[in-house]
Amino acid sequence: MRSEEGHLGLRLAMASVAVVLAMIPFGLLLIVARMPVNDLDMRVAEDLHAYALENPGVTRLLIVWTNLFGPWPWRIAVVAYAVWLLNKGAARLAAWAVTTITVGGLLALVLKIIVARARPHLPDPVALAPGDSFPSGHAVNATIGAGVIVLLLLPALPRWWRRVAWGFAWFLALSVACTRVALGVHWVSDAVAGVVLGVAVVAATTAAFETWRRDQGRRPAAPLAEGVEPESVEALRDRT
Repeated sequence: MRSEEGHLGLRLAMASVAVVLAMIPFGLLLIVARMPVNDLDMRVAEDLHAYALENPGVTRLLIVWTNLFGPWPWRIAVVAYAVWLLNKGAARLAAWAVTTITVGGLLALVLKIIVARARPHLPDPVALAPGDSFPSGHAVNATIGAGVIVLLLLPALPRWWRRVAWGFAWFLALSVACTRVALGVHWVSDAVAGVVLGVAVVAATTAAFETWRRDQGRRPAAPLAEGVEPESVEALRDRT
């Protein structure tokens, strides 16, 4: 068992490094291509800011939504789920979940430091946020958090509900990303990059987990349809 978990840890570490190596050039590319991106970003920011000022009720709703599904609620939800899995003896699933949300958060922070892009400066701002702009940490964490929880839940869901779960996860991720732009605290490209980064991190660690499963002689699975560990349902039921 220790050998299996050691191999899984190595796979997850290698997947994390692969995402870092892939995304850092992406951040550097933004520095080179910053001016063309800013033209589109500025037009969208100005239009949405005007709408936010004219519709304070909608703006308040956006603030509630972006806080409700911000980075810390997702981190707490994933860690709490991981603790529950750990208590049930599903240490590998718990490790995958915590690794994925942690790597995503750290990578977003690294990219913010590398790119050092300033946030929008708009007259009469409706919201404020600290730190650098690229990528959107809210978008990264919402994408990863929703993806991780759905991948953990899929084995226990009927086939039709799996599509509903994925649809709801995408809605949460994209809606949070949109709130950051609508509130004037991020550029469009920040939000897009956050979602892309979140998807890349989840895809990398999920692929690493699936590769590890196959190396252990387990049947090949389709994670998007069955979850990261389809057999976890029976295992968790046995331990209940």
